[in-house]
Amino acid sequence: MTDTHETWLTQEAFDRLSAELADRSGPRRDSIVKRIEAAREEGDLKENGGYHAAKEEQGKNEARVRQLRHLLENARIGTPPSEEGVVAQGQVVTVRFPAFDDTETFLLGSREEAATASIDVYSPTSPLGAAVLGQPVGATVGYETPTGKPLQVEIISAEPYTG
Repeated sequence: MTDTHETWLTQEAFDRLSAELADRSGPRRDSIVKRIEAAREEGDLKENGGYHAAKEEQGKNEARVRQLRHLLENARIGTPPSEEGVVAQGQVVTVRFPAFDDTETFLLGSREEAATASIDVYSPTSPLGAAVLGQPVGATVGYETPTGKPLQVEIISAEPYTG
């Protein structure tokens, strides 16, 4: 069984995030620094809205740069190994809610995959994701919604995600 805290990314997601990191740590960072310098030249920084806005943007950009670096340094590319018929990250999972006689299909993956996926993405740490992760197809599992309501789901299928 794989570590449920690993972040698995498709090659496309890894490439997209790598390009975002390159932009944020290069051209975007340089642009923000130039706007801060230009605002400083205007004088009184207490009353300088442009300066404060640029400094706030700089803080947000640097936080995202740190987040991306950490994610990319620790990401695994591809899909995690899994046993046949057992729910794992990187799979498209279909579940049935017996109480509502309704089904739902989603990708069990990272939120970074959600930006380009053509299907809903649930994190393995979400209530539903955690409930089905590692469970065999055909199992009925219970979990608690964020509002505290208990629900049961039957795992109908788990297939590799092909994008």
